[in-house]
Amino acid sequence: MLPQEIIRTKRDGGSLDDGQIAQFIAGVTDGSVSEGQVAAFAMAVFFRGMTTAECAALTRAMMHSGTVLHWHDQNLPGPVLDKHSTGGVGDGTSLVLAPIVAACGGFVPMISGRGLGHTGGTLDKFESIPGYNASPSLARFREVVRGVGCAIIGQTADLAPADKRIYAIRDVTATVESVPLITASILSKKLAAGLHGLVMDVKAGNGAFMPTTRRARLLAQSIATVAGAAGVPTVSLVTDMHSPLGRAAGNAVEMHEAIGVLTRRSSSPRLTDLSLRLAAELLLIGGLARDLADATQRCQAALDSGTAAERFAQMVGALGGPHDILERPHRHLPSAPIARPVFAATSGVVTHIDTRAVGLAVVALGGGRTRPQDAIDHAVGLTDVAEHGSPVNADRPLAIVHARRDEQVLAAAEALRAAFVIDGARKPARRRLVQDRLTG
Repeated sequence: MLPQEIIRTKRDGGSLDDGQIAQFIAGVTDGSVSEGQVAAFAMAVFFRGMTTAECAALTRAMMHSGTVLHWHDQNLPGPVLDKHSTGGVGDGTSLVLAPIVAACGGFVPMISGRGLGHTGGTLDKFESIPGYNASPSLARFREVVRGVGCAIIGQTADLAPADKRIYAIRDVTATVESVPLITASILSKKLAAGLHGLVMDVKAGNGAFMPTTRRARLLAQSIATVAGAAGVPTVSLVTDMHSPLGRAAGNAVEMHEAIGVLTRRSSSPRLTDLSLRLAAELLLIGGLARDLADATQRCQAALDSGTAAERFAQMVGALGGPHDILERPHRHLPSAPIARPVFAATSGVVTHIDTRAVGLAVVALGGGRTRPQDAIDHAVGLTDVAEHGSPVNADRPLAIVHARRDEQVLAAAEALRAAFVIDGARKPARRRLVQDRLTG
């Protein structure tokens, strides 16, 4: 069937079969389908939607547009598991989760992305480590996963190339928000890694891609259902992003925070709690625990015993980074020349945070990007960020700004004071970190 006839079918509200979808994606991959036709297809899906069967077929076709990893020849003694997040501010869960799951008997081939807009990217955080190779060959990637239990790298050109082309066109045609297209985009890359199980962290809140819980649930359910239909058991959690997840926002500063959590040298309760919950869900999916309570206990033991930290250090070393990253993070991770606290205009309790504005303050410091090709400064960012419901006063700042120049500090201070609402009389209700759990 001609590409325009496939587009016409979807435009008129019809359902596409597996063969039509596979044919269209093959044309996207080899270039025989034009950019205009991709845009028209995306717009038709945006308005007409897709059934679960169609979305699963689209996911499979995009997944098979490039290399699909298989692990059976590695004789791994445990399941291949992974986690994906829709992105947020101060979200370093991948840094903590992957070594915990590896320490508990899972294997985590995590293919991560760069930050864009106000959200941080896992790949950028790891590239703050000198020598760390986030783009190894697939052979080396497989070796590290086999030997260490986890490896966190960036997407290669071989994995789901159709998604890369479709996403670039969606980005400039106002079709990014389509739930079926988001689902297929996320899952095609994740399933190409040859997973046995996946946990999805869908953020909801003013710092999230999905600002409302209703929209977040729609996406979470779609991903869990379609991944299950594609043969990969998946659990989706809807989690709070009305405030930064951790106490740090940036790249090297978030790496410092994650190392502090792994080594138990510092505390970041929300980051730790969510990392443990997501890791426990993976153990349960992978058959490595009897129930959620048992899985949580195993993950906590891996953290407390130091075995998770050891896996993290082994992964960093195996991918070219320093072997003493846990012992001497300050020696290796870049730091900004200025570290200055920013105080609120009045004392009181934090009752609201414009989390997106906090993320954009990091971007303005140079720690994020507004275009994929932008270079970033790994050293800058925020630490000791005040939490929702916490007091701020003359001794307790809104955050500490890490910057290169004084004028950057002044701009960040203005943005932070505008982003935080302080009330001297009342303490707000505590927000639930995990708002919902959905399965296929």
